[in-house]
Amino acid sequence: MRKKRKCTVLAGCLFLLLSIGVCGCGTGKEDSRLPSYKEHYEETKSRYTKSQNEGMAEDLAVVPVSEATDYSFSYPVKAALSVNDDTDEVNLSFHAFDKVYPASITKVMTALLTLEHGNFEDKVTLSHDITFQEGNVVRSTLKKGDTVTVEGLFNALLVASDNDCAVILAEYLAGSVENFTDMMNEEAKKLGATHTHFANANGLHDSDHYTTPYDLYLIFRKAATYDQFLNTVGQKDYVLEYTSSKGYTVEEYMSSTNAYFQNTYSIPTGITVVGGKTGTTSIAKSCLILMTKNKEDETVISVVLGAENKDILYQTMSELISMK
Repeated sequence: MRKKRKCTVLAGCLFLLLSIGVCGCGTGKEDSRLPSYKEHYEETKSRYTKSQNEGMAEDLAVVPVSEATDYSFSYPVKAALSVNDDTDEVNLSFHAFDKVYPASITKVMTALLTLEHGNFEDKVTLSHDITFQEGNVVRSTLKKGDTVTVEGLFNALLVASDNDCAVILAEYLAGSVENFTDMMNEEAKKLGATHTHFANANGLHDSDHYTTPYDLYLIFRKAATYDQFLNTVGQKDYVLEYTSSKGYTVEEYMSSTNAYFQNTYSIPTGITVVGGKTGTTSIAKSCLILMTKNKEDETVISVVLGAENKDILYQTMSELISMK
């Protein structure tokens, strides 16, 4: 696959480049930015300094709209993106700005807000049972009256992808899932993920819950600045320990949903998997965002969305993380 040239831009130019499809500032071309990016730029350029305005950092990879889809990429997925985070070079962009459903990759944002606003030592006692309308929802054994640490919830959220833990964290941080989604959407906007809208904390399907591959790159990249996040998404398993409503200790063993860690799929030679987050629903299909180290020890962030099954998902991801 061909590489797209590295684009290093000043903070005030990022969203202009995303829309008009050129690399560089001061082009003199008419401002044709997409409305959401233009509004974000106008709203934030005077509110934040360059260091505060994370969504316009000069060290982000830029994907011009004209190069958003490499049609030579033939894998049967809805969208994909791979970025060398050390060089800001885009290895592959396939429908990078298309609207897609993220499924449980949503939990990266839930984890990010927990890191920013929570305290891992806090203990949470469930005031009610967590229930879902859908059947076969992945969840922990926690129930009303049980007490668990925020650290335990955080690990169960990312390792086993427990949907109830996302709800518990949302209520802990914001009082309700509705209030928490407001926090999620505000954080997305702050990061420049302006083509994203969250309707829940776990990614269970909602037609008003969507994002793009590029926005997921922005969100994951921010979460990865926290060592605790990388340590957690790099775990092969985890034991959730909590106190039951009757006062005894419960230990629940959890395996990572990352099939690379379970040796279900082989990691390409010379590649190191740092960690990532899976996502699966009947609508979103099989999804995965992953941080890896390539043969040159450079950090790469890759995302594959909308694969029909896990075989296609991991075959596609293995192709992405092997690119030079």
